[in-house]
Amino acid sequence: MKQHGNVVDFIPLNIAVLTVSDTRNEETDTSGRFLAEAAEKAGHHRADKQIVKDDIYQIREVISRWIADASIQAVVVTGGTGFTARDSTPEAVKVLFDKEVEGYGELFRKISYDEIGTSTVQSRAFAGMANRTVIFCMPGSSGACRTAWNGIIREQLDASHRPCNFVAELSVQEEEVETACGSRS
Repeated sequence: MKQHGNVVDFIPLNIAVLTVSDTRNEETDTSGRFLAEAAEKAGHHRADKQIVKDDIYQIREVISRWIADASIQAVVVTGGTGFTARDSTPEAVKVLFDKEVEGYGELFRKISYDEIGTSTVQSRAFAGMANRTVIFCMPGSSGACRTAWNGIIREQLDASHRPCNFVAELSVQEEEVETACGSRS
């Protein structure tokens, strides 16, 4: 990792992808596939990809394992953020957060409003930090995943994005972070 003046080189992260769905499988999981491919296209590594039923404890088990793994810096979750009786991703994940990233859900709904109008109020998209791992949760449609990735997540997982990004807060090698974002206090 090199720094040239104020320009910082890209740091590839290990990203895990979770699809929350009672109906999708590897063949029909277009949202999870999009997120995994988008992360790899951006230069990141796919650490893992799984599909779990919309069950609080199954969701929590997979994400807990990933945030305990220091080699995984980011988790992207698609599905389970709506208002149906089975949508339980927020209830499963938020209890794991050390800090919530309030601006992510707000910005997602702002961007989404331009695409789908007032239907965006039914999205409970949210994000947070847990054990130096950032977790972004979004609706299960491929369109919502594209909106979240292209409009927010891609830049926030890029060390070269200025004025700020999440890379300095993640469990990447300390010498890379200090070079990218200044000394950590």
